[in-house]
Amino acid sequence: MVNPTIVIPETFKVSHEQFKELAAVNRDLRLERTATGELIVMPPTGSEAGKRNIDIEGQLWLWNRQTKLGVVFDSSTGFHLPNGADRSPDASWVKLERWEALTPQQREGFAPICPDFVVELRSPSDSIEKLRAKMREYIENGASLGWLIDRKNRKVEVYRQEQDVEVLDNPSILSGEDVLLGFTLDLTEIWQ
Repeated sequence: MVNPTIVIPETFKVSHEQFKELAAVNRDLRLERTATGELIVMPPTGSEAGKRNIDIEGQLWLWNRQTKLGVVFDSSTGFHLPNGADRSPDASWVKLERWEALTPQQREGFAPICPDFVVELRSPSDSIEKLRAKMREYIENGASLGWLIDRKNRKVEVYRQEQDVEVLDNPSILSGEDVLLGFTLDLTEIWQ
């Protein structure tokens, strides 16, 4: 069986409600929606990127399991941001009190919240400029800390509220700073 090709005209726009419906009936597709309603169909993650994603998610999950300070989400989780976009970071975390302030119905779907912390891991097919725009969007919508990990160039761009982006060359660990108290991400497996 041949998988159908999806061609989306540039002028095609979808509302948040239409996006939720599309995502519900196309669970095998990785979809995002910009604040202006543009639909983004993302290719599946390659095996190497998936391996590294789970390493990041696992380290974040283990720290959170021990501290119980919030809720960790994987790359298939969508959030409805305050600007109207529907985004899925590669890994994310929301403070417990912010998560618990949502209703059960809000938690069930695309939670209407921007995570406090986000990670995007650049895949070989990813445009660095599009990822940078996505990181800025997270910060503009309330994220306190974000890491754009660029394996290809062995760099990490650190995004923070009301600060210039900090670029780290080949770091071995990253600190969760005052957002993820006590969390450090070991990048050994990411760089391999």
